[in-house]
Amino acid sequence: MTGSVHISQHPIVATKLSQLREASQSPKETRNIVHDLSTLLSYEASSDLPLSREKTLVSPYGPFQAAELKQRVALVPVLRSGLSLVDGFLASFPEAPILHLGLYREKVSLQPVEYYNKLPENPNVDLCYVLDPVVATGNTAVATVNMLKEWGIPGEHIKFVGILGSQPGVAHLQKEHPEIQIYLAGVDESLDGNGFIRPGLGDIGDRLMNTAF
Repeated sequence: MTGSVHISQHPIVATKLSQLREASQSPKETRNIVHDLSTLLSYEASSDLPLSREKTLVSPYGPFQAAELKQRVALVPVLRSGLSLVDGFLASFPEAPILHLGLYREKVSLQPVEYYNKLPENPNVDLCYVLDPVVATGNTAVATVNMLKEWGIPGEHIKFVGILGSQPGVAHLQKEHPEIQIYLAGVDESLDGNGFIRPGLGDIGDRLMNTAF
């Protein structure tokens, strides 16, 4: 993996990831842990954003040059499980538009199928955070970035944020889109024959939505 992949080294992130892996966690606790991880990852994935200091404001003791983000940021959750990462990012970017993309993985081919696209007609933002908890085969992540590029966002202005990736999936995303930055809490080595990460998180969508019937 190259410098475009950022695996968190924070001890709290590592602790939260271990808690999330545990199969006995309730849906409520699963959602709480994912929220905490998304908040922590939002800090890591925004540490290099450029600032503007052109505006002058006044403190109780005098004027100062206010720091403001230069770029207009959008959040792009991949339905459905990507929604679980939104609230943590909104704590950092409360005014960010949320642009939903819906893709599901076809069970036989493991290829992504688009079923929902809520991108505006023309790009109206400078930086997109793609939010999806898991990078398994990497096919959905690659397709999502393709959609944003086709919409008009340069790859250098796309950041992918997830909780867990597989080494093959992350390598696939890197190969297809080497210019994007990828932020993850952790990476596991392998996938099983059904395209699930081992030991992984299980089906995180079902765990979050309590639909593992």
